[in-house]
Amino acid sequence: MSKRKISSETSKLDELETRLAGTLRRITPRRDFVHGLRGRIHLPPREEIAFRLHDWERLLLVFGGVVSGTLVVLTVARALFHLFGRRT
Repeated sequence: MSKRKISSETSKLDELETRLAGTLRRITPRRDFVHGLRGRIHLPPREEIAFRLHDWERLLLVFGGVVSGTLVVLTVARALFHLFGRRT
């Protein structure tokens, strides 16, 4: 890419950012919305997170399940593509 093309793209982006900054305004959410959201978001204590990471057998089981599920979905998708995808 030439420097001229890069500078023109940069200026277009700057112009777009300036336009959006003028268009979009900050809003503050209602206090009851924020309070309810904080109540639903729950982070476990550090000790519990560390315990879960040290439970490697369970972690390995979850990882194996995710990989197996992904392979099953991909296999079904390929089978459906071969059955129905070639008809044109």
